[in-house]
Amino acid sequence: MTKSRVVEPLWQGGGLGKRLLLALVAIALLVGTVAWLTGWPDLSAASWAAGTAMILASLLTEIAITLGRKEFGLDLIAALAMGGALFLGEYLTGSIVALMYTGGEALEDFAQRRARRELTALLNRVPLTAVRYADGQLQEVSIEELNPGDRILIRRGEVVPVDGNVMDDGIAVLDESALTGEALPVRRRSGGPVTSGTTNAGDAFEMLAANSASNSTYAAIVRLVEAAKAAKAPIVRLADRYALGFLAVTLLLAGAAWAISGEPVRALAVLVIATPCPLILAVPVAIIAGVSRCAGKGVLVKGGGALEMLARIKTVILDKTGTITDGRARLIEVKSRPDLDPMEVLRLAASLDQGSHHVIARALVAAARERGLKLVAPSGSREAAGSGVSGHIDGHEIAVGGWDFISERINESAFSRDIRQWIRRDGVVSVLAAIDGVLAGAFLLADEVRPEVGSVLRRLREAGVKRIVLATGDRTELAESLQSFLGLDNVAAELKPEDKTRIVEAESAAGPVMMVGDGVNDAPALAAADVGVAMGARGAAASSEAADVVILVDRLDRLVSAIRIAHRSRGIALQSVYMGMALSAAGMVAAAFGYLTPVQGALLQEAIDIVAILNALRALGDPMRGWRKTTRLEHAELLKLEAEHRALMDVVDEIRHTSARIQHLSEEEVRNQLTQLDALLRQRLLPHERQDDEELYPRLRRQAGVPDALAGMSRTHMEIQRQVHGLTSLRKALGEHGPSPAQRYEIQRLLHGLEAITRLHFAQELEIYRLLEDE
Repeated sequence: MTKSRVVEPLWQGGGLGKRLLLALVAIALLVGTVAWLTGWPDLSAASWAAGTAMILASLLTEIAITLGRKEFGLDLIAALAMGGALFLGEYLTGSIVALMYTGGEALEDFAQRRARRELTALLNRVPLTAVRYADGQLQEVSIEELNPGDRILIRRGEVVPVDGNVMDDGIAVLDESALTGEALPVRRRSGGPVTSGTTNAGDAFEMLAANSASNSTYAAIVRLVEAAKAAKAPIVRLADRYALGFLAVTLLLAGAAWAISGEPVRALAVLVIATPCPLILAVPVAIIAGVSRCAGKGVLVKGGGALEMLARIKTVILDKTGTITDGRARLIEVKSRPDLDPMEVLRLAASLDQGSHHVIARALVAAARERGLKLVAPSGSREAAGSGVSGHIDGHEIAVGGWDFISERINESAFSRDIRQWIRRDGVVSVLAAIDGVLAGAFLLADEVRPEVGSVLRRLREAGVKRIVLATGDRTELAESLQSFLGLDNVAAELKPEDKTRIVEAESAAGPVMMVGDGVNDAPALAAADVGVAMGARGAAASSEAADVVILVDRLDRLVSAIRIAHRSRGIALQSVYMGMALSAAGMVAAAFGYLTPVQGALLQEAIDIVAILNALRALGDPMRGWRKTTRLEHAELLKLEAEHRALMDVVDEIRHTSARIQHLSEEEVRNQLTQLDALLRQRLLPHERQDDEELYPRLRRQAGVPDALAGMSRTHMEIQRQVHGLTSLRKALGEHGPSPAQRYEIQRLLHGLEAITRLHFAQELEIYRLLEDE
């Protein structure tokens, strides 16, 4: 199979030329058939011969060109079959072979275009112009004229041309499905990031360009797509290497049949059945189908070579930040003064931090918005770079920052000494807040491990990966803490970019190596690995450019999906080849013994080719599971379930805050706080758990055909309900003078347990739901 045969059908001219040749040879065959049926044998022979000669001339030209490039393929067998048919006067056979050959080419062209549909869709979405504000006027300009800092208007239905951020007081509703596979529109509020290539699914909004068009996310993706379309898989090159051996066997069998029988027509029949071999049709179709299916899942594979290598990986090297972890600081704990509501302290701190561009300030603002807190505009803000910010909110003087920044503005107290000890934790960032010169509370933020990491590592091993290594530039103690519960085979910490490259080279002795990372420092290792995988949703452009595979959606489990697709596509490609070759070989033997005429052989081979290509197209779809029942979740339903859990996190946070304050509240405050928490749990948490147990779980059980499926999760629902009932009983049992010290302790113990089991239950459900997602 030559390179032009893989790539040319993608060119408009190449595809059109093949379809034109198919039409001409079909007309010639039809005219000849009509002439033969009406008693004009000479006209029929001339028509069939002309059609055959036309295709043979085109094929010989292509063979000469490819031989000049020192490339070799099985086209020579087709040329020998058509030439032999003309020489022996088997014009009908030659015409059928010509039709079969051009039809196979057209079918391959159709199959590859069908397989590349998702990739082509990405390229077709490239915006050409944008509306920019200039001198108070709106101007439509070419996207090449856009520069960082430009104010751009994105109208409904338009594709975002460059990366940027939503302007003040704006809200963007974006369709990101073309890039990430996310089915539902996402909302971006003021200051939120907007990625080029997404579509405005809501009202018009204004954005501030952060990059030029050539340096934006979508431009990089388009470059990757172009590389993916031009790449050729090693398995396709393997087909080329098989071609020489298959040609030799074919010629040897044809020559033997002629020599033994003395009938050259038998040799022709052997050549006809061997033309064209499924080896040159099914392989590229199956591989490109796999690339396309990965694109539909938000994983951009740069070509068939990378896809095939994905199926052979034995060692996976993972970066930590942004790969194993989320890569962003997230609020994990709040501690406030006993007389203050923790959410109110967070609201005030986040309101002040709105004016700061510090990454931790942005994380605190994001946490407040996730919890539905209403932020207000600060006044008189003053920021000490990298230390903290002070200003006024609702008439109060607020200060937010690190310990050194806040300690200069407050008087020491028992609470401040307690906070100073509380924030001394490894792997976290602490932020303190003071109100009117008094310490109000503190926040702990951390880059948490992705919730899906455990299942991803387990499924990687199930997919044939023998070693999983963590390679990070972070401190050794942080890396070893991950190894303690993730079950990694090795950990290397405090690495420089060149150190990661050396680790890739060292691990390659055990087999093909995959490197997964997201930062600029990962780019050399990504390029050095057999397969480099970039976390492209929020990663650096350099890593995406250096990688062979780019995960466009911010989910590490899509890596497993890509590997499974690669295994299946490669298996289907080889299956199609072996099946087609076996059938062709059987037909060739039958023809050599005279059981098949050249015409019969041509029709048989055409059927074999069609079966092989249709089998290869199975790589576009889901695996067939026969009669076995499966439990599946659609992607949209998964997003809905995840959103429900996020919406309940403020309830879980309230359990923690109540348990932290219970020892310091007055008797009346304890009663009020427990009454409010009890109502919150019964109005929001318990209905959610009952709905899961009565609607979602039964449906999943029916799909699985296992009545006891998810029994452990239902048992957890019962325990949550029991704990909430226990809280209600403790609240009602409070004496006239409020809770005793023993009752306070019992309430606090129960709340600690309820919080722990609820958080664990949510994490388990999330992992189960993602495993059940329709891949």
